[in-house]
Amino acid sequence: MFKHILVPTDGSELSRATAQRAVSFAKETGARVTVFYAKPEYPIAYFGEGALIDPTTPEKFAEMADQQAAEYIGEVEKCCTEAGVECGSVTATSDVPYEAIIEAAEKSGCDLIFMASHGRRGISGLLLGSETNKVLTHSKVPVLVYR
Repeated sequence: MFKHILVPTDGSELSRATAQRAVSFAKETGARVTVFYAKPEYPIAYFGEGALIDPTTPEKFAEMADQQAAEYIGEVEKCCTEAGVECGSVTATSDVPYEAIIEAAEKSGCDLIFMASHGRRGISGLLLGSETNKVLTHSKVPVLVYR
């Protein structure tokens, strides 16, 4: 039924467990996987009359985000390789992960988004509405939520 599964990851333990289950599901159904990671935007903070000076340059921040993306995506790619599941990856820079997830699924031609019930946002995610809930309510692509 499903032939191309988007698996968003944020590096959390639940996300890792979800990715492993998504790979198993892909193997069982003969689907391929595209792993997705939303890299954060460079934070700019202003206080009072001046700016808070951050010792991290935008370039260094982007480099660190790229390294983090490679680490998280690499974990899922390794799992796919071990399971014999075809795998690709996509990243995007966005502070609105649910929009980036939906856009990645649509651009990649995925017919399922397989994601964790919640991620690193913890209590604030529950109070503000989890990224998963936002994907569920805004996506035209079917969403499978793993707990």
